[in-house]
Amino acid sequence: MTNHSETHQVTLRTPAELADALPYLLGYHPEDSIVLVALHDRDGRGRFGGRARLGIPTNPDDWPAVAQQLTHGLVTGSERRGARPESMVVYLCQEPAEGEARHQVRERLRPLAQLLRTECGRLDVPVVEALCISDNRFWSYCCVTPECCPDDGVPMGLPGTSVLAAAATYAGLQVRGTLRELRARLQPWETAAALEQERVLHTVNARLVPRILDDASRADIAEETLREARRVRDRFAEAPAVSGTLLSDLRDDELLSHDEAAALILGLQDRTTRDRAAEWMEGDEAAPALRLWRALARRCVGSYREHAAAPLTLAGWVAWSTGDDLEAREALAMALGADPGYLFARLLHQACNEGLDPESIRRCLRAERGGRAGVPAGPPRTMPDTGWIEDDDSEEGEGMGLGWGEDAEGLEAMDGFEGTSGIDGVQGTESDGRFDGTEATPSHDEVGGPPSCSTSVSGATRALESATRRRRRVGPPDGAETRPRARGTGGTRPQPLGKPAVRRRSPGAGEAAPRGHRAKGDDA
Repeated sequence: MTNHSETHQVTLRTPAELADALPYLLGYHPEDSIVLVALHDRDGRGRFGGRARLGIPTNPDDWPAVAQQLTHGLVTGSERRGARPESMVVYLCQEPAEGEARHQVRERLRPLAQLLRTECGRLDVPVVEALCISDNRFWSYCCVTPECCPDDGVPMGLPGTSVLAAAATYAGLQVRGTLRELRARLQPWETAAALEQERVLHTVNARLVPRILDDASRADIAEETLREARRVRDRFAEAPAVSGTLLSDLRDDELLSHDEAAALILGLQDRTTRDRAAEWMEGDEAAPALRLWRALARRCVGSYREHAAAPLTLAGWVAWSTGDDLEAREALAMALGADPGYLFARLLHQACNEGLDPESIRRCLRAERGGRAGVPAGPPRTMPDTGWIEDDDSEEGEGMGLGWGEDAEGLEAMDGFEGTSGIDGVQGTESDGRFDGTEATPSHDEVGGPPSCSTSVSGATRALESATRRRRRVGPPDGAETRPRARGTGGTRPQPLGKPAVRRRSPGAGEAAPRGHRAKGDDA
């Protein structure tokens, strides 16, 4: 290894090495998850292909349908990209329940492993290894030799000590904690402070929303919101660095007052204001802006949880723009969980999952920013190299090769998909169009919502609509990821494509805005 432009190969041959590789394949440590990893053969060696993850349903009656749809989705998704898997690796990850021994987890999940193996076999894609990972140990469902697979399992290696971990560190790949920890940074407060924040939101809502709905004062509210957001963003940027995500989030919460948070949350419900805030997507503006959007999402408490769609969408957009696809997908999925009809989040979520380049959206936002007097558009942002999955040509014998190189497409940019637990989430995948990328994304005038605070449609929204329609005509690129949107924590509720739009009536003249009324646009 002499420099990062070289491609480095790691060959995995044993169940222990496959178990150790899982976090590096996903970019995080999965919990309560079924994970399928496709393998492609080249010169007698296997290389990793697409991945699919879904939460393990709590009801075993749902397992047959989950196994069928999950395996079918991954195999057909790979076929569309001209790379049908030759074989598959199955992972079942779940911690013991209270009072349950770890070996009991293995036996309880054995029928699920068998269902997955059977469904893969029906598609003529044999499972070469099926692993159960629980309580920092693993078991192989494909091995019956007590010497290598004892009943009590094989201890996992210490994190960061394997050859694969060293190669990943050298390549600059980052493995997160768990999805639960990532979502915790974006979820509303559930502390005593949430009650005070909700009280302030009520107060500011009664004062601010009538002005947002008034054509004469709407522009003033937009400028006030952006000026306040810029002031808080700069405050975040100037704050001393803090190590650890939890301490960093707590510090940001202390830097943001209840009144500031309430005014920003309500002001960002206006579509035009939100789109102008989305321009803080690169350079020195991006990191503090992302921290601000996370902090605002945590303040959307109580009856204002639906308002989180705006800051969560902004957080997802900035994360995607700066190369963090994992946080982008989770933030955008949570935005759709807060408001399934939020079109800008839907378009971003689809574009991110289908592997579109965010630069086209950045160009539109730069142009709109530059079109306002005295504001430069700024240069395109150069994105850092990321990791990729490759096969190993450097060693003799069979094995799964993992490599990185300068021409990487992104560790998560594969033809896998992800969802949450529950059969409802899986059933939603086919009707949602996620497997074949043919979802009929509505245009801005097809989506119902509250009365518009702005009659214009942003260039970013138009660019997203154009790009996703173009992608549906030509199909996703080789290696793009597709995922179902599933109901449940961190997932999104699928919307029936034929459902008529329902528009909510705005307060008429002389009427007070109802508590919690969101003064947003058509959710574009």
